[in-house]
Amino acid sequence: MFIQTEATPNPATLKFLPGRVVMERGTFDARDPAGAEGSPLAQRLFAIPGVAGVFFGYDFVTITKGEGEWQHLKPAILGAIMEHFMSGQPVIETTAPGAGGDADEEFFAEEDADTVATIKDLLETRVRPAVAGDGGDITFRGYRDGVVFLAMKGACAGCPSSTATLKHGIQNLLRHFVPEVQEVQQI
Repeated sequence: MFIQTEATPNPATLKFLPGRVVMERGTFDARDPAGAEGSPLAQRLFAIPGVAGVFFGYDFVTITKGEGEWQHLKPAILGAIMEHFMSGQPVIETTAPGAGGDADEEFFAEEDADTVATIKDLLETRVRPAVAGDGGDITFRGYRDGVVFLAMKGACAGCPSSTATLKHGIQNLLRHFVPEVQEVQQI
């Protein structure tokens, strides 16, 4: 098994590509060992000193380091990912809380349903593929009074350029296609 790595815009985060599907649908984001419950792979990764965050996308694993240098952490992370996939264990146990993917509740007024549908379509087709390329994810959380609320995950969470991505990239895109949108905020 050959696992490729890619840098992300977040210097504290590295993207690992195991050459196979990691999450068939949805994503998984754990910011601490307690959040890794229900994922044998996340638990294995959090056992490595210095690992501060674990994110799974369709075909990648993104690791955020809290301390240490990548040259010391990377071999242990590569070994843990390889051992996990060779073991045949699931990435997420189906009985685990949140095993179905993103389960965060959304909020918006019923009269804004058409606007929200357009926002979600733009996020799904234009934003999320680009962000996944950088090892992260952005999901819709809500819409109220012209403000779109988004959750940033993986490499996007805590990334120094995330504010620019939100304000100059996503906000401008949404305002162009959905004139009702006045602002984008991170939750």
